[in-house]
Amino acid sequence: MTAPARMSRADSRRWRAARTPADLGDLMAHWLEGGLGSRPGYEPHWGPDDETTELIPTLAALCRTGYITTCSQPGLASTGANGGWWEQKAAVTGLVTDEALLASLLRIAADTGMNTCVNHLRRRGGRHGQPIVVTTCDGQPVTAFGGRIRRADFALEWAGLHPRLFAQIATGTYLTIAAPAYGTTGRILWQAVNEGTSAT
Repeated sequence: MTAPARMSRADSRRWRAARTPADLGDLMAHWLEGGLGSRPGYEPHWGPDDETTELIPTLAALCRTGYITTCSQPGLASTGANGGWWEQKAAVTGLVTDEALLASLLRIAADTGMNTCVNHLRRRGGRHGQPIVVTTCDGQPVTAFGGRIRRADFALEWAGLHPRLFAQIATGTYLTIAAPAYGTTGRILWQAVNEGTSAT
């Protein structure tokens, strides 16, 4: 039996050295751009999926702005390998610790007609939105973004971070922004968040 793959020691040290959400966003951007071989909560020694390639400049910029993206997909509508009809909404989920940035992103989403899901971590009485279905096959839901995240899942997603940084992000907010329609028309999502965060 082969041992499970692990992040390289060099990558592990870099993630462990991060002390602020800004450090974390910068490292996530480097991973997206190919500057790091692994990231927490993801298969070691794997980079972004091929479908993410065209989104990398936008996602990296969002990470460096403070919207630390953890999952995303482009909008599409096509026949899949199984012969079914697959539809995706352009969508992104990420972690935000800056309340002003969160308010700005929500305003941008509202102004451009995007759907959002907000999940305040470890905050009693905080907002916990319903997941947004972002992928279907033959009209049946396949994937959803957003919704409440369990503490155990959050710990796995960010395993290996310094406790000081983990404590900071553990009171942050997960924000999902999704295009209202399936297919390539959802490209407007990336234009909206690009322009909006550039102005913050």
